[in-house]
Amino acid sequence: MARGGGFPPMGGGNMQQMMRQAQKMQQQMVEKLAELETRTYEASSGGGAVTAKVGGNRELLSLAIKPEAVDPDDIDMLQDVIMAAVNEALRQGEAAREAEMGKLGGGMGGLF
Repeated sequence: MARGGGFPPMGGGNMQQMMRQAQKMQQQMVEKLAELETRTYEASSGGGAVTAKVGGNRELLSLAIKPEAVDPDDIDMLQDVIMAAVNEALRQGEAAREAEMGKLGGGMGGLF
C-alpha cells in the first residue's frame, strides 16, 4: 500500500531543534540590533575643523564646527568638510553593524 504525499518522513526532533536554533538566532539578532542602535560613532575632517557624531540608528547626533573653519568666502570647502565628517562617521557605524551581524550569521553560512 503506497503512502500519500510521496515525501519521506522527517525526523520531528531534528526539525524542532532547528526551529529552536532559528528562534534563538532571531532573538540574538534582535538584541544585537537594539544594542547597535545605542552606539555612537564620531569622525572629524579638515584637520579637526569639523566633528560629526552619529548614532547607530544612522542619525546625526551632533555637529561641531570650529570657528576658524568658517570662511564666508569659501562655503564650498566647509560643506565638503562637513560631508566628509558625517559620511565617515556613518561608514564607521555601518562597518560595526556588518561586523557584529556577521558574527551572528556566520553559523548559518551568512544567511543573515
